[in-house]
Amino acid sequence: MSQIDTEINGSEEQEQRNEKLVDVSEAIRYRKRAQLAEQKKTILEQELADRNSEIEKLNKNLAQMNVERQLIEKLVWAGVSDLEGALIIGKNRIEQNSKATASEVVEQLKKEKSYLFNDARTVTASGKTSGVKDKLSGTKGVLERAAKKAAQSGSRTDLQEYLRARRTLI
Repeated sequence: MSQIDTEINGSEEQEQRNEKLVDVSEAIRYRKRAQLAEQKKTILEQELADRNSEIEKLNKNLAQMNVERQLIEKLVWAGVSDLEGALIIGKNRIEQNSKATASEVVEQLKKEKSYLFNDARTVTASGKTSGVKDKLSGTKGVLERAAKKAAQSGSRTDLQEYLRARRTLI
């Protein structure tokens, strides 16, 4: 081998060494970028998991609010007198039996706990408040005539007229 061949081989070896050095530095940079990307990936995956759990919790709260709204609506239509108490009992029953609907729970409450609801027979309009009584001399005569008429006829309308006159005059 001549000296020229050795110089050419030597320069080629030098170029290969330089290429290897460049390749190693680039590999180090790529490795650092890959590690940063993996760290970002794990951070983003954790954030995604947190957001998904938050969405799940919000959906659960929304479903509970919808059930509570339906229950309140049904209870009000049923004429509940103690809304808070009936709502607590109703929500508890719906939680225990997930298949139960709001209308079924209200019907069950009406049967089992009727004291929570207004009874149509006990609801009455309030009467007139007591005002100034007339002190006319003829009022006793009007009342007595209405009482006699009611006693003689036995009619309910006559009795009601007597009671109205009595209420206003006495």
